[in-house]
Amino acid sequence: MASTASSPLPAPHTTPLTAPLTVGFDLDMTLVDSRAGIAATYRALSTETGVPIDEELVVSRIGPPLEEELAHWFPADQVAAAGDRYRELYPDHAIAPSTALAGARESIAEVRALGGRAIVVTAKYEPNAKLHLAHLGIEPDSVIGWLWAEAKGEALREHGAQVYVGDHVGDVRGARVAGALSVAVTTGPCDERELRAAGADVVLADLTEFPAWLRTFEAARRAA
Repeated sequence: MASTASSPLPAPHTTPLTAPLTVGFDLDMTLVDSRAGIAATYRALSTETGVPIDEELVVSRIGPPLEEELAHWFPADQVAAAGDRYRELYPDHAIAPSTALAGARESIAEVRALGGRAIVVTAKYEPNAKLHLAHLGIEPDSVIGWLWAEAKGEALREHGAQVYVGDHVGDVRGARVAGALSVAVTTGPCDERELRAAGADVVLADLTEFPAWLRTFEAARRAA
């Protein structure tokens, strides 16, 4: 069972305490269980191209950019075209089968209840990320796509995020670049040990634990 860190507001933290609350969230396996949809899209791509793809292996390591995964299955000179075709197939195959993870809607709502802004920063192609959120009725204030690991930190810093919530060690690295608190959930491919080793400040079992944690965090931030 994952657990929270001992302090809701560890240092260092580079975002001014007086700044409005802004919380960033990853998409795949943080807010959305997209495994069934991603598997369906890879099946369609495999059928169309004739290239065998182990979809179960693919969905066991969701997180890094699409082209990194495609490089396991396609020759280097075909990866870009395969990526373009995958993104074209995605809306018809991936959106309907994907579901909101437990606590996702409540976590966005809690940010708003505290007077804050919720943003989504994801490695996914931005139009497809927005399709997922619209289909599931999850409405963040901003969606920023096609960013991975450290590059996520640039968007988080631009939006003044104090917290970034993700499920992958790459998300921890993005939070670090932004000077944001890294809150990790174990709903993705990385377990608590991996996430803590990467530098996560807080590890939660899933987003059902996040609203209560955020209330404690924000109370401490305002009192500081």
